[in-house]
Amino acid sequence: MTRRTTTAHGGLTAAPGGLTFLKTATALQTLTLFFQAVTAGMLLTSPHGYLMHDVGSKVMYAAAMLYVLAAILAWRPGGASPRPILYATGFLLLALAQVALGIAHLPSFHVPLGAVMFALSTLALVQALSPRLLPRSTARS
Repeated sequence: MTRRTTTAHGGLTAAPGGLTFLKTATALQTLTLFFQAVTAGMLLTSPHGYLMHDVGSKVMYAAAMLYVLAAILAWRPGGASPRPILYATGFLLLALAQVALGIAHLPSFHVPLGAVMFALSTLALVQALSPRLLPRSTARS
């Protein structure tokens, strides 16, 4: 049974375990995107750069799928907001486009999209790690 707690205003908040998994998945996604940026630079200087970037792309795509799973698990059984599901699904679609652009060897689109994805993932991580100021009430008094 999933734990839910009641706020002072009577609203439900998510169980801490679901949100911890969501924070971890967001951090993993951000780290894999950073790794991809590093290995993209290695493509220019090292013969092993391509292999590392290729393997990293698969790990990044798996991290995006894990982010979707974590968002769903934080929402449905955990009672959190469904909004992170939209973010995670958007990231998964961006990751799919990123992989397709990389396979098609279109660096003029692949590189800027990677930078945008890293920035968005960093923002999502900051949002996930920041403490909430006040819980929202589900009913107006």
